[in-house]
Amino acid sequence: MLGERLVDRGLITERQFEMAMREQKRTGAMLGEILTQLGFVTPQSLSAALAEQGGVQFVDLGDWLIAPDVLALIPEPVARRLNLLPLDRQGSELVLAMANIYDIEALSEIEHLTRLRVKVVGAPEEDIHAKTNEAYGERKSIEELIEEAIQSALGDRIGVEVELPVVQVVDQLLFKALKDRATDLHIQPSERTVLTRYRVDGSLQQGVSLPKALQSAVLARLKILAEVNIAETRQPQDGKFRISMGRRQFDIRASFLPSTHGEKAVLRILDKSKLIMGLEQLGMPPFVHEHFQSILTRPHGVILVTGPTGSGKTTTLYSALNSINTADRCIVTVEDPVEYELPLITQVQVNVKAGLTFAAGLRSILRQDPDIILIGEIRDGETAGIAMRAAMTGHLVLSTLHTNDPVGAIPRLLDMGVSRLELAAALQGIHAQRLIRVNCQACAEPYEPEAEALTLLKPDQRHGTWKRGKGCEQCDFSGIRGRRAIHDLLYISPAVRELIATGASLAEIEAAARKEGKTTLFDHALSLAQQGLIPLEEAVRVTMAEE
Repeated sequence: MLGERLVDRGLITERQFEMAMREQKRTGAMLGEILTQLGFVTPQSLSAALAEQGGVQFVDLGDWLIAPDVLALIPEPVARRLNLLPLDRQGSELVLAMANIYDIEALSEIEHLTRLRVKVVGAPEEDIHAKTNEAYGERKSIEELIEEAIQSALGDRIGVEVELPVVQVVDQLLFKALKDRATDLHIQPSERTVLTRYRVDGSLQQGVSLPKALQSAVLARLKILAEVNIAETRQPQDGKFRISMGRRQFDIRASFLPSTHGEKAVLRILDKSKLIMGLEQLGMPPFVHEHFQSILTRPHGVILVTGPTGSGKTTTLYSALNSINTADRCIVTVEDPVEYELPLITQVQVNVKAGLTFAAGLRSILRQDPDIILIGEIRDGETAGIAMRAAMTGHLVLSTLHTNDPVGAIPRLLDMGVSRLELAAALQGIHAQRLIRVNCQACAEPYEPEAEALTLLKPDQRHGTWKRGKGCEQCDFSGIRGRRAIHDLLYISPAVRELIATGASLAEIEAAARKEGKTTLFDHALSLAQQGLIPLEEAVRVTMAEE
């Protein structure tokens, strides 16, 4: 059995296997899909395990050059629909890469289509998607679709014929966002055109410009998808929808805002498969990981995760919940919105219009006999007060707060009306994090950091394996490929607790914590730069403002 094989290989624990089995009974989804969604295994290790279990070869698709006559055996729409890729033909045998090597229906369809005997090899789903795009070439270009849409709009045709090219334009914009790993897609009208921009690895990148003639049609299509009022153009509106790429599902949150030249649409793209990770996969430094795990095992208290919007706080909180989610604990959350449904956990969606705020939801949750409570965000004094009292009456409370560093959460909570004694009694730990851009590993090369960055370092910090991406096709010539979190934790030891209760300054609290081993966001970022994982300038850019 797949789960037992993964346990035997040490890729998952018995408890993770049991949790995945419970989730499978609840949803009916495939076990492998659940294991990757929960972050227990990577797609690569899962594919390798499936291949080993099925007795087939596991391949690296980057090593394959696929001949045009081989690709012609399976039309692109069929390959995408079945999530597979033809690699080679050897006489009457077709070598076929599949993410799910047990998909008998897909195998039967391909054998019937090609009249060839199929030899299956295993490969990760994401690699198959990427190689499919490379091998077949992308769909009709966005420029061609725009031209068709303009011709349709200017012509006499009506109904579906006019709508179809605009539908394809929107689909292509969304497809590019998914392919480029964008977290946001901006569609911004200007005086003479409609700009599109993609936020990739934290930075906005310019996309194609759409003709002004398509503005209303594109926005109408997005509003239909998001299920908001198409006729309303004077009021802000929010909606959501879901799209798929292969077997991966993405939730899209759409925001429409009236502006000078028409409505601007911003689409936030949430990849659920990356929302929950194991704590080990969050990349915490040793001090943070050890103490964060320690405070999660405590029966009561408040654990805060701080950082700006888009710094990965939700991923950290969900991963923390996942690590302590067992059948003998009652866990209840109140969130805005509920990002991902977790097994065994009661999740409550905030609904301000109906009067269900964080504070109101929290008051009701306390009557549900919970052991652990997750509050999506502490936004006001009422929520903060209830959270502190819940912690002091035997509950473990996890939440987020918008502050620049861990100690900054203390005056923020004091401003909300929480007393120093309540803080000292309830707090167990305050965690801070940021997302930092990572070198593209395909083109990273040694370099000499800028003198200005080096002068900010102490003499003993100026040595390392400094590297920076020079730019290649894999990173779209940016030198950057992906982001990772950097972490800082204020562990509330007895000494720190005493300082909070007696009104010590933030500098005194920070100094006492550092004597006990606390690091900073800059310390973590600098260690990554010294290992060649990020440029030194990136470490300085993200963290020096916090020092």
